Amino acid sequence: KMIARSIGSGVFTQTWRQMTAASTLHCKGIRNFAAPAKQKSKAALLKSPLDALQIIKTSAKCKFDESVDIALHLNVDPRKSDQAMRGLAVLPHGTGKKLKVAVFATGPAAEEAIAAGATHVGGEDLVEKIKGGMLDFDRCLATPAAMPLATKVARVLGPRGLMPNAKLGTVTDRVGDTIRRLTSGVPFKTDKTGNVHAAVGKVSFSSEALTANTVALVQAVLASRPKGVKDPFIISAHMSSTMGPSVPILPATLLGVGEDGDPAAAAVRRPAGT
Repeated sequence: KMIARSIGSGVFTQTWRQMTAASTLHCKGIRNFAAPAKQKSKAALLKSPLDALQIIKTSAKCKFDESVDIALHLNVDPRKSDQAMRGLAVLPHGTGKKLKVAVFATGPAAEEAIAAGATHVGGEDLVEKIKGGMLDFDRCLATPAAMPLATKVARVLGPRGLMPNAKLGTVTDRVGDTIRRLTSGVPFKTDKTGNVHAAVGKVSFSSEALTANTVALVQAVLASRPKGVKDPFIISAHMSSTMGPSVPILPATLLGVGEDGDPAAAAVRRPAGT
């Protein structure tokens, strides 16, 4: 009878609201109390590249040779034209993939490209093949003299990231050296949220080779750093295999540095409290 009377008078509803509010405040207090402990446990999970590679190699169970990928979250705003980054990192141990290269060139430059291992070399004939749907290549470059030929298929190559670009070093007269560099390098660019994703090798590579490739990639990214971007430039980093778990990396260990005052360490040091 007392419950029914309370419900009818609205007292029960008011009491229930008070209980709910008190419970919410209590839960917030628990969350705030647990936050520092959660941050400490998260920081304890951060690894060096060598430690992360051991985890990745142990967890790789697929029948095929998985790629080892790294993701870097950078302190840039790609919406600003001067902070949109792209480049090519030359990996000392290669990527583990056999890349096919197409070259727009004629004369001696074409002969040099063939000698360097280019898959497709030509001028107008290469243009016609691409217009006909032939896109059996992973990289594309052109000599300055043959660049007008490449522009004829810019609408085909551009959306696929294959268009020769002087800023990336794929418009050059040094065809042979560039082909050798492209076949051992990996392109990178920031996505719309400021992340860089790239493969640094295969699981079958030794940990030392993968670490050396990782350092080369990070150095290339640091070299492409836009002016005016504040430290830490690399906010966070993760490594993973194709089908494996993502392992968080302590950014200050990406170059094997971490001493205070070291410019390289400052560029990759993780912000306090994260």
